[in-house]
Amino acid sequence: MEARISVVMTVYNGSTYLREAVESILNQTYKNYEFIIIDDGSIDNSSEIIKEYAQNDKRIKLISRPNKGIAETLNEGVTIASGKYIAIMDQDDISLSNRFENQVNFLDKNPDYVAVGTFPELIGPEGDRISCLFQITGHENIDNEHMKGKGGAIMHSSVMIRKESLMKISGYKKEYNQAADFDMFLRLAEIGKLENISEVCFLHRVHPDSAGNSARAQQQSNAFKAVFAACERRNIVKPKLTSKPNLKSITENDMYLKWAWWAFNGKNFSTSMKYAMKVLFKRGYSIEAIKIIILSFLNYFKHV
Repeated sequence: MEARISVVMTVYNGSTYLREAVESILNQTYKNYEFIIIDDGSIDNSSEIIKEYAQNDKRIKLISRPNKGIAETLNEGVTIASGKYIAIMDQDDISLSNRFENQVNFLDKNPDYVAVGTFPELIGPEGDRISCLFQITGHENIDNEHMKGKGGAIMHSSVMIRKESLMKISGYKKEYNQAADFDMFLRLAEIGKLENISEVCFLHRVHPDSAGNSARAQQQSNAFKAVFAACERRNIVKPKLTSKPNLKSITENDMYLKWAWWAFNGKNFSTSMKYAMKVLFKRGYSIEAIKIIILSFLNYFKHV
C-alpha cells in the first residue's frame, strides 16, 4: 500500500535528541507513512542511530551524504517523497501520538487548506515543560503575523503540507537559509490557506544549540527579506513590520531568563525556578532571577 504521508526529517549532528524524535514518529496512531531521514553530513553518530531504527522498520529511508544545508536538504526529501502529504519533523522535537491522525483528518476534510500545523508546547533541553506559547488560528491571522515579520504563527516542524502545493511554489528557497520555512509559508499563503489545529500535538524543544539561538540574527534578517519579497508579489507598498531585525546576540543567561518567564506564565513554576537558579549559579546575583524564584515559589504552593 502506498504511503499517504511522507515524513521528512533533516538531521545534522542531532544525536543528543534524535532517539526521542524518531520514536515519537514511530509511535504515531496513524501508521500509513514513509519516514525519509536525510543525514546532512553529520560528524557525530547520528547516522548510526538512524541505521539502528531503519533495520527494524522498513518505513524508514535513510539518505547519508555530505552537507548541503537545510533548504536544499528539505527539497531533496520533498522531491523523493511519494505521499500526498508531507509531514515535517525536526531532529530535536517530539510529535505526540495523535499528531498525524489529526492533521490528515483536517486536510482530508478541508481541500482549500494547503498546510496545517498544531499548537506546540515548549520544552527545555532536558524535557521540562515550559509553556504553550503560540496559539493562533485562522488563515488571515496566521498570514498577518507573518507579514509583520513575526515567526511562530505556525511551527514549521509541526506542519503537514500538501505535496502538490509545495511543488507548485517550487519548495524551499536556499537563499533564505534558516528562514526558508518562513518564506515558504508566505508563498503557500498565496495559493491556499494555512491553519493550526487547536490542540497541543507537538513538543518543540528549545536549547542553546537550536537555530533560533545559534543563527538568530541571520534568521531574522532573512525573514524580513522574505516579507519584502512577499510585498512585491502581493503589490503591497508598505510592509507592516513590527520591528527591525534584532542583530544583538543573546547570552546564555538571557536565554535562561526568557525560558524562566515563559515557564512562569505557563504556570510551570518548578521549571521557572530551575532556569532562574541557573542564572544565579552562573552570574552569582540577578535581581530578575531572584524575583522569578520568589514569585514562582509563592505561586507553586497556591497551585499544589
